[in-house]
Amino acid sequence: MRLNPDLVNIPIVALTALTMVGDHEKCLEAGASDYLAKPVKLKTLADTIWSILGNRK
Repeated sequence: MRLNPDLVNIPIVALTALTMVGDHEKCLEAGASDYLAKPVKLKTLADTIWSILGNRK
């Protein structure tokens, strides 16, 4: 998605059900805006989204 100029500024939150060592870093390196492991509380997801949107230029 990050290679497509039309999508480069779209926030991406990666969600995973199986957390492995290094996943967070790999997701961010791949272009995700943030990474959360399931189960995710709604407040955590909302806070993450608002944080990403607040940091956009």
